[in-house]
Amino acid sequence: MIRKTLLSIGFILFSLLTFSQIYDPVEWSFSYEKVDGNKYDLIFTATIEERSHLYSMHLPDGGPIPTSFTFEESDDYELVGEPREMNEGEVVFDQAFEMEIKYFSGEAEFRQTISSNVDNFSVKGYVTYMACDDERCSPPQDQEFVLTVSDTEDTASDNRGLIGLLLFSFFLGMAAILTPCVFPMIPMTVAFFSQGEGRKGKSLIKALIFALSIVIIYSSLGIIVSLTSAGAGFANALSTHWIPNILFFLLFVVFAASFFGAYEIILPNRWVSSADAKVDKGGMIAAFFLGLTTVLVSFACTGPIVGALLVEAASGHVIRPTVGMFGFGLGFALPFFLFALFPAFMKRLPKSGGWLNSVKVVLGFLMLAFSMKFLSIINEVYGLNVLTRDIYLAIWIVLFILLGLYLMGKIKFAHDSDLKHIGIFRFLLIIAVFSFAVYLIPGLFGAPLKGISGLLPPKSSARFDLIDNKPSSVMAPVAEYTSEEKSVCNEPKYADKFELPYGLTGYFDLEQGLACARDRNMPVFIDFKGHACSNCKEMESKVWSDPEVLKRLSNNFVIIALYCDDRTRLPEDEWITSEVDGKVKKTIGQVNTNYEISMFGTNTQPLYAITDHEGNPLVDPMAFNLNIEDFIKWLDEGLANF
Repeated sequence: MIRKTLLSIGFILFSLLTFSQIYDPVEWSFSYEKVDGNKYDLIFTATIEERSHLYSMHLPDGGPIPTSFTFEESDDYELVGEPREMNEGEVVFDQAFEMEIKYFSGEAEFRQTISSNVDNFSVKGYVTYMACDDERCSPPQDQEFVLTVSDTEDTASDNRGLIGLLLFSFFLGMAAILTPCVFPMIPMTVAFFSQGEGRKGKSLIKALIFALSIVIIYSSLGIIVSLTSAGAGFANALSTHWIPNILFFLLFVVFAASFFGAYEIILPNRWVSSADAKVDKGGMIAAFFLGLTTVLVSFACTGPIVGALLVEAASGHVIRPTVGMFGFGLGFALPFFLFALFPAFMKRLPKSGGWLNSVKVVLGFLMLAFSMKFLSIINEVYGLNVLTRDIYLAIWIVLFILLGLYLMGKIKFAHDSDLKHIGIFRFLLIIAVFSFAVYLIPGLFGAPLKGISGLLPPKSSARFDLIDNKPSSVMAPVAEYTSEEKSVCNEPKYADKFELPYGLTGYFDLEQGLACARDRNMPVFIDFKGHACSNCKEMESKVWSDPEVLKRLSNNFVIIALYCDDRTRLPEDEWITSEVDGKVKKTIGQVNTNYEISMFGTNTQPLYAITDHEGNPLVDPMAFNLNIEDFIKWLDEGLANF
């Protein structure tokens, strides 16, 4: 035993004294993944140089120094079990130590499971390891790590969150009842539940089956999207690629034309007839097929609503489509269920008539307005600079003025009835529509329009901007807090493609920004954003515009804005092979997204991080948060930690 110990000590001393150059053939990377519930796997990956090897965690006494992991104690998490090796490794007989020793070549992965009830927390510690090749060994050394863990299922970038999405979808489902395809079906479905059963209990069960079938059908759509949208790239591709955006634009235009009365959109008759034939047979199963028939018949009106909701829901993570469709189905089915239970309510409903077609036409105008969003995404992501902010707003202003004139009866479509008088509700709606059109007009001249900033192209795309040429309360902070002393170290890479709002200066390439931060010994503010990210625009419009926020961003940090959906192809020497999925990343957006995932465990935008000038996080990242005081407090905390 003493002989082996002396050999080990001598082996280490020999390594230290013999080689004056630094020998460290192991490069470490750190990440994590959510396992189940409140459990996470911390992932430690060692990339080992050719002809070198890293020793295992489990070595006999008296052998080389084994790999080990040390974690700082914290109330935010608990270790579950011991660290474990994920590779088989190699077992060889070592002549010097006269024992069998296990080591790894090429790459080795280690994992440690932890549990936590905190949404966002950091795990700090270090890896102790030793590596050798055929001629030399590295001395035992420590590699520190800081892993910032975020529960991405609880901190989605969507400002509504999962509960908000559920409520939003629920009210959309309720509103869909008022469409012309659905409203006339209420008396027919209620009549089905009240016919010839003799017992109220059976009617209740049938109504419940009917409602549940609608919820299940719509939820199934969400589940399908959830299953097919797994992976970090799906939401990005769905929301930014020109093909799906063109398809969604055309879908909205086609449905809008249908709602204006140009033609009728119906599903294949055999689908509806087949489901309807099952209803005629009666019984409890008939209640399910009545629900299916209701969904199919109403598709002409609910299709675009469902499609838009699925796109919105899929742009966060895979749980959202199911939540969105469940909420929509619940809101859609609930009125039918209540009317079936309480038929007396039917007498209070307005009769079908011209007002239903008016609802359809109003939906048509709204669809035309929102269809512009898909064209705007293409324009921004691909840098076309065709659909600028002022052109976009001009189209919206015209559409809402026309909608107001329609509600006044000045414009009529094919299936409209004569408008004999204007009721109170229509009158209030006319006021709201014209007020919104007037609200949009200052945007043509540079007004930020903060209330709807997430729906509009960026202000920088406007070709006509009076506010940029005149002092104002909005632009004053820029002139006050942006100075030559705080300008960039050198010309930012990609400055011809990207820019920061409010005259702020910064970088759009990670390495260039970190180099400037090292040169100035300043902390780094990293902004993970996207051309198609509505919440990013809303944050900049409502939070970044605050004078105190601008003051801190301009004076205290080197800003690096990383676009995660940009499709600019990089030169081949700038391609990277991802340690996350093993794929080669060839575009600016792919490289930036890969960095966000590997460093912070999420691919959502916006995400803001404060790091030192080596890229190590100084504070937990911040997602979408419109509370200005919280944002300022977070900026100050990051600066203090630096």
